[in-house]
Amino acid sequence: MSALYPNMGEAGALPVIRQLDETIINRIAAGEVVERPASAVKELVENALDAGARRIEVAFADGGKRLIRVIDDGCGIPAGDLPLALARHATSKIDGSDLLDIRSFGFRGEALASLGAVGRLTVTSRAEGSAEAGRIAVTGGDIAPVTPAALSRGTVVELRDLFYATPARLKFMRTDRAETQAITDIVKRLAMAEPAVAFTLRDVSGEGEGRITFRSDAETGDLFEALRGRLARILGNEFAENAILVDTEREGLRLTGYAALPTYSRGSAVAQYLFVNGRPVRDKLLIGALRAAYMDFLSRDRHPAAALFIDCDPQLVDVNVHPAKSEVRFREPGTARGLIVSGLRHALANAGHRASTTVAGATLGALRPEQPTTPRIYQMDRPSQGALRAAYDAQAPLVETPGFAEAAAPSARMEPTPEPVEAPVQDLPLGAARAQVHENYIIAQTASGIVIVDQHAAHERLVYERLKRQAAENGIAAQALLIPEIVELGEGDCARLLAVAEDLRRLGLTIEPFGGGAVAVRETPAILGEINAKALLADILDEIADLGDSTTLGARIDAVLSRCACHGSIRSGRQMRAEEMNALLREMEATPHSGQCNHGRPTYVELKLTDIERLFGRT
Repeated sequence: MSALYPNMGEAGALPVIRQLDETIINRIAAGEVVERPASAVKELVENALDAGARRIEVAFADGGKRLIRVIDDGCGIPAGDLPLALARHATSKIDGSDLLDIRSFGFRGEALASLGAVGRLTVTSRAEGSAEAGRIAVTGGDIAPVTPAALSRGTVVELRDLFYATPARLKFMRTDRAETQAITDIVKRLAMAEPAVAFTLRDVSGEGEGRITFRSDAETGDLFEALRGRLARILGNEFAENAILVDTEREGLRLTGYAALPTYSRGSAVAQYLFVNGRPVRDKLLIGALRAAYMDFLSRDRHPAAALFIDCDPQLVDVNVHPAKSEVRFREPGTARGLIVSGLRHALANAGHRASTTVAGATLGALRPEQPTTPRIYQMDRPSQGALRAAYDAQAPLVETPGFAEAAAPSARMEPTPEPVEAPVQDLPLGAARAQVHENYIIAQTASGIVIVDQHAAHERLVYERLKRQAAENGIAAQALLIPEIVELGEGDCARLLAVAEDLRRLGLTIEPFGGGAVAVRETPAILGEINAKALLADILDEIADLGDSTTLGARIDAVLSRCACHGSIRSGRQMRAEEMNALLREMEATPHSGQCNHGRPTYVELKLTDIERLFGRT
């Protein structure tokens, strides 16, 4: 017994309650705030942003374990306030009167005190309008007096030997490379949140000034131009080229940002960045909503890429949920989730048949021949525009092709009935069909290149969208059970399920209370056939408990519609006439989401004429 309760004497005396030392309290608190070097970087950079900094430089050594230095040009701290700045729960960002009206990154007043408790911390700062700067140092919780220092403006925070006062924590640190990657990710996320601020990240592990591992100058322009430029710098130009603008609002919440096309997907969720009132968060509610928005366009092993910002009155969201401030709690979580799902789906629908440019890049990479050792010389120049136009007319598709000889003879050629169009067919986005190869791929000619269409995948998406539209207009047909199925759930689960009973009824699933913790399932969606009602309700309840909402039933219905579309679409191996191919192209242009099939794969590849010429070494 004494081993379990070390403060209990041999005679069975009660444990002694003691007041912990202030230094020990700070070290315990530091375990919540500072989990790793990246956590320290996050706290210090957020302090700089709250101080109004326009330029922030972060330097680190050995993955941040040996050194972290943050330099900013913010408003600074008066020398007389430096000791107070290092005290726990001392902050200039809130007055404590309303914890729901938080408009800054930091508000707990714990960061500097926690860092000083577990490392060697030095703060040098010069406040605006002050004649001189001051410096204060704290080592393992022991604070030294303030001394004069030389600094033109802003603040320099230097943290050395992180966790030296709690060496047990060092055993849980990962490799320098992994910690460096975590620091880089934190700085990039904060840089996305503040496009108008310049960021520099420098690795000074070696000798000299070190090397710059990330740099992003302040962006100019309006909100969306600046954000697009910052995202292109951080996530790459490919993301910026294949991302669509999102800007929607609902019930006091506004969603902005950029989301990538479904054909620009990733193998993991590494390219998902979510922000609430400018604060980077990793919230399972928002991540689940992002996944649900793309559920109809991506297979389970692919993940969307997006940078989304939710802005609202601070009264509508609680950020005081976790010491790391990476989780939030919305007053109306269903509204936030619905905003993301509907906003993204609307933006994706507006993208129409568009597919990502990376599809063409991958195609060119697969087709590109090996580079010759010596440059090849061609005597043929690129034809003139007049010659190209004549070639277009000569290569017009045939309505009937009974045989090769008849097709080649001018007298046997049947001219198609002209259809009134506003522009030449080849000037339309997906061009004019010129041929079908291997009874599966349509080759279309556009004004600037060619398009290769997978006829089965394209028609599958078209049929699927048509079926979904019909289901939305006419509702999901329900089949009544001859004997209602009684499912025992428990009172809590029963209440949660009955709260969404109306939504389930619109999808063909009718449930009613049956007393106690049971429900009676009276109707099920006819399209699903015979189902296990108990298992279906269990899945719905799990999703409600996890995300506050459920898309399980809708996803199952969509999966059935997708299978119906697959079986009802044009099969591979079927020969198509020219008018059929052109009709398919025109329907693709008019149908949202036709750029990818039901499984997230592209339905067509577009190759520019310049790319094709490059393949043959003509440029």
